[in-house]
Amino acid sequence: MSVSDEEIAHALELFDGLGGLTTRKMMGGLCIYHDGTIFALLMSDGQLFLKGRGAFCDVLDAEGCTRWTYEREGAKRKPTAMPYWTMPEAAMDDPDEAVAWARRALEHL
Repeated sequence: MSVSDEEIAHALELFDGLGGLTTRKMMGGLCIYHDGTIFALLMSDGQLFLKGRGAFCDVLDAEGCTRWTYEREGAKRKPTAMPYWTMPEAAMDDPDEAVAWARRALEHL
């Protein structure tokens, strides 16, 4: 499964106000960059994640965002947590809100 052209267009529309956007397809998803810095991922299932570092992680947790974790098939290890959180729900259909959250993420990278 990979992201659709429609999902990519929606994500780029949400972050268009940032300017300086570039993308790179990876493993069925899409990495989203601002001026060469990755700040978001669009996963193959259509979920949009922001990169979180430092105190911003606590902000995302408080907002009810979920951290991306995964488990390798067949491995007997605990899940691996990645430094990405789901976008706040209010930002998913509001470009001004999405850009504000993206700027906050970029401030902590």
